[in-house]
Amino acid sequence: MTVSADCRLVEDHRNRTEKSCAHLLIGAAFLLADFSASTTVASAQSSVPLPPVTVESPTQRSKPARATGTSARRTHAAAARQRNRNAAPAEPTPSERAAAAAAAQYEAKLGYRAMPSSTTLRTGASPLDTSQSVNIVPEQVIKDQLPRNLDDALINISGITQTNTLAGTQDAVIRRGFGDNRDGSIMRNGMPLVQGRSLNPAVESVEVLKGPASLLYGIMDPGGIVNTISKRPELYQHGSISVLGSTFGSKHGADATFDITGPIGKDGLAYRFIAYGVNEDYWRNFGNRRETLIAPSLAWYGENTTVQLNYEHRDFLSPFDRGTALDSRTNKPLAIPATRRLDEPYNNMWGTSDLMQASIDHRINQDWKLYAAYSYNTESFSANQLRITAVNPVTGIITRSNDGTRGSLSNVSYGTSYLQGGFWLGDMRNDVLFGGDAQYRTIYRKDLIRQATPNVFNIYNPVYGLLQPGTTVSASDSDQTDKLGTRALFFQDTLHLTNRLALVGGIRYMEFEQLAGRGRPFVANTNLSGDKVLPLGGAILKLTEEISLYASYTQSLKPTSTIAPLTGGVVIGSNIAPEEGISWETGVKFDVNKRLSGTLALYDIDKKNVLVSQLNSATGVTEFRTAGKVRSRGVELDVTGKLTDSWSMIGSYGYTDARVTEDPVLTGKALQNVALNTASLYLVYDFGTALPGRLRVGAGAHYVGDRPGDAANTFVLPSYVVADVFATYETKYQTLPVIYQLNVKNLFDNVYYPSAVNNLNVAMGDARRVSLSATVKF
Repeated sequence: MTVSADCRLVEDHRNRTEKSCAHLLIGAAFLLADFSASTTVASAQSSVPLPPVTVESPTQRSKPARATGTSARRTHAAAARQRNRNAAPAEPTPSERAAAAAAAQYEAKLGYRAMPSSTTLRTGASPLDTSQSVNIVPEQVIKDQLPRNLDDALINISGITQTNTLAGTQDAVIRRGFGDNRDGSIMRNGMPLVQGRSLNPAVESVEVLKGPASLLYGIMDPGGIVNTISKRPELYQHGSISVLGSTFGSKHGADATFDITGPIGKDGLAYRFIAYGVNEDYWRNFGNRRETLIAPSLAWYGENTTVQLNYEHRDFLSPFDRGTALDSRTNKPLAIPATRRLDEPYNNMWGTSDLMQASIDHRINQDWKLYAAYSYNTESFSANQLRITAVNPVTGIITRSNDGTRGSLSNVSYGTSYLQGGFWLGDMRNDVLFGGDAQYRTIYRKDLIRQATPNVFNIYNPVYGLLQPGTTVSASDSDQTDKLGTRALFFQDTLHLTNRLALVGGIRYMEFEQLAGRGRPFVANTNLSGDKVLPLGGAILKLTEEISLYASYTQSLKPTSTIAPLTGGVVIGSNIAPEEGISWETGVKFDVNKRLSGTLALYDIDKKNVLVSQLNSATGVTEFRTAGKVRSRGVELDVTGKLTDSWSMIGSYGYTDARVTEDPVLTGKALQNVALNTASLYLVYDFGTALPGRLRVGAGAHYVGDRPGDAANTFVLPSYVVADVFATYETKYQTLPVIYQLNVKNLFDNVYYPSAVNNLNVAMGDARRVSLSATVKF
């Protein structure tokens, strides 16, 4: 049986009795009465036992006494009635309790309730009881907005902008001024990924841990990590089929998603299977995006132990589109139609990715819990990468290099185990986290194609199809390799001095080694190893049960490395200090009536030992040193949840002043692709039961301010606003819930530029996209 979208129960075709329906409705009532405990749907999927639900068995009617019945029969009937009155309540099955929990949580999800995962901070503590800020894009926001990639989902979070997406093929987000593609900051269930795109229909929600996260995650830029949370198997049977049609003007596309989950037997074993496929035209003048995903998973929910197994296989083909270029006369994008590409129709990336994860969550006793997990992620791809090398904006003639990559292979193997619990020290409670992790990551590019082309291409009168993909392999550029290994132990203690005041302290000891370089024969340009102790400190003051103040001091570590050769044959070794980040942060968190939650944060991050170069006039050799410093200061506000019974919202504002503070050339320059101001606001109105079905409508916009397009600040990407709208209508076809959804992204079809690599590589934001979908639940 399943719970319908409007919390009414749909009977299973194998059991249409009133008994199961009553069990679930009564169970949902009990859960709603206890909703202040903030139990999430995921609680049915953690080591915490399912919420106790008492369901009374249906009262059995006694047979009427016959007029001629004997006294013994009357006595027997009376005794039967007494037994019925004294019968103990029937114990609901795990499936019934899981369905009741889902029903109880449904309204909270529609109201954009932020429900953090324990994998982000490695604890199940409430955000009000932590000294770092975690911002969440809830499950329902993703369902409503239908983001097409991680960058798109994170427009809802403060202080985040896009950076080099490698021609639209990689997740690349800047957090608090820091970040890049393939920087190790994108996670799945708290474990690192190497695949280019991490958001897909197997992801339920997205969380961002702001600021240095090295205590928990090791080598990292000081901006923080992005944790994508998987959908998990559930203990009650339900599923859905969705089909969607979309259009970019005259370009069309379609996708379909199948999602089914339920119990296997009666002993806590559950499965989930998600399948997805998409085929759509690219919005510019040529290109196609195709992708398939298969994601099976299993879970076992024991009384004290939960075991999770999940797998994802993805095949993909996407346009490799470096966007547009600047007009050197105006320092603005070329005056050509936004749809016009400057490469060739064969510019694509294609490949596969696989993700395997396993975790065990075991509750030792009431106070202590043990968690262990392992993840392996790999991605292989090839790409045709024709690119611009020069532009003459007067004649319109551009020169291009017929580049490409063949045989790219990346993988990361990661394991972690930690003990979480608490004990009393006198009258003071200690919440302790102790554990370790290890990671081995390899990024490898086998054949790098570099081929000049004599083809004359005019951007004002383009003629495509005169070239074929390049085939000339450059030996000096091939076999690009970056290997990183880390091992670490970490410890964190939250000491509750009183019921209102707590101090947080932590430490991480980490060893690392890194080898990077390229060429045939291979030349190592980075070859280093080292170790480091990283501290964490913080304080939490709970003003009320709904408001807390916090402050924290954190550090980050990231070894300097490069696959490219440095001037003079310099090799980055252990003698060159790694980049280190130091962050101070303070703010206020609130969670009002378990409906509206948010964080206001002020932070100051300094990053030192940034690799810089300087010409030695005496020797004529460019020398490299780690004297550079950068800093980022800002204010961030994030709010999500219910404003009233009908209005829900998610909104943010970020002020990020990130710039170079010490460098021979760049001192005072703002960091590339970092906007001083960002903001977003999305509102949803729920008509509830006012109509025959359930209608929800929403609209909003996000704003990104001016950003420097390169490190030297020689040009600026203009600010932009992108507005979106959506509407969902939920009804029934016979007994099956059906949801129709209309989305319009980039409502006013604005032309905007979300990021740049340089003046010849300026990314272009998507044009207006209209989609209509239908989802049938069963």
